[in-house]
Amino acid sequence: MQPSLERRSFLKTSLIAGTGLLILKSGTLRGQSPNGKLNIAVIGVGGRGGANLKSVSGENIVALCDVDANRLAAAAKEYPGAKTYSDWRRCLEQADIEAVVCSTTDHTHAFVNIWAMNRGKHVYSEKPLANSVEEARLVRETYLKHKDKIATQMGTQIHASANFRRVVELIRGGAIGTPQDVKVWCDRMPTGGSYLPAAGDPPSHLDWDLWLGPSAEHPYNPDYLKGGCLGWNRFWDFGSGQIGDMGSHLIDLAYWALDLRFPTSCEAEGTERSADTCPQWLKAEWEHPANDWRPAVKVGWYDGGKKPGMPAKFFNLAELPKGLLFRGDKGWLLADYGFRVVMPRIENTMEQYRPPAKPEELILPSRGHHEEWINACKTGQPTLCNFDYSGALIEHNLLALVAYRSGQKLAWDAAGLKATNCAEADGFIRKTYRPGWTLNG
Repeated sequence: MQPSLERRSFLKTSLIAGTGLLILKSGTLRGQSPNGKLNIAVIGVGGRGGANLKSVSGENIVALCDVDANRLAAAAKEYPGAKTYSDWRRCLEQADIEAVVCSTTDHTHAFVNIWAMNRGKHVYSEKPLANSVEEARLVRETYLKHKDKIATQMGTQIHASANFRRVVELIRGGAIGTPQDVKVWCDRMPTGGSYLPAAGDPPSHLDWDLWLGPSAEHPYNPDYLKGGCLGWNRFWDFGSGQIGDMGSHLIDLAYWALDLRFPTSCEAEGTERSADTCPQWLKAEWEHPANDWRPAVKVGWYDGGKKPGMPAKFFNLAELPKGLLFRGDKGWLLADYGFRVVMPRIENTMEQYRPPAKPEELILPSRGHHEEWINACKTGQPTLCNFDYSGALIEHNLLALVAYRSGQKLAWDAAGLKATNCAEADGFIRKTYRPGWTLNG
């Protein structure tokens, strides 16, 4: 790789081509209130929803929605001017809403995102954007259909960190030479098991039917709701395990740094397959084709205590609960959310890498992950994690679960959204929903 050539095209590939540049047309909503603030509906106000609500609280909070009446009442005290709803479908009917923050359980993310975009709303969504490969594709396609009028952002807030930017600059700038592969890991180990048995009636403040939403019918059990997302995202109907959760954050850096899009193959293995729950550990590998600045590369994922091998004289990965290890023909780069270490293969490798000398050669600092989105809603400036970029990322990640459940390496036809060598995969690429629930509504 030629560092000078890479530097000339660096900002173009990092900040424009990979993000889906937004140029909002004149008819776009820019803030209907007299003070120019956005009218925002927050759907899901507890847990991450509460944090997201606080992060956008400088705008006009005009609607709040949650299936838990106690959480909804607590949020309504903080924002007494907001209308309240238990059903997000009714919430989206409110005429003055310009933007939506989706912080529901994973199995309803795609529904809320698509319905909101179809109604011309800007959307900020918690990760992952969807709970199946097909859902991720439809979220992305819906955004692309409306992208000249709306701004979107997925809640991978670490994407806004300075450390992630420096890692991207190092990889794109040639610090480890020509990239060959990257290994990504997280040692979280969810429990397995089966769907939970009935445990009495739900409490009066919880609308269990709305909590289930489009998923198959399941009797109420309070253990689904204990421990936050770790209580429910291990079940196929409600979540996608750690590849959906932590993979959204960690693989994001690999996706950005290597300028990835759709893989050509995917294979995975894990604990014994269950019809009810995601694997307690998972190992996956995707193959990505070459692009205009790097050759074909592989991405590996490890969770549930599994980790990639690496000579101990370089790094002791056993001490790192999560991280990424990029390998190039001239060295390695080890990173986590807050640090990065480059290890050259030969003594003078780093002499071949020229750090950016001018501010304009750096990826600009983020104004803040939520602030990027709010600014984009009002001005049309790009967001780095819009649903074009993040939709492809989530589709990529969830393909690993399709390969795991299919039990074979998939030859992936991204354009056709199918594994050309495995008809069985079709049943795991898409989901079925309870009567009365429409994904593209």
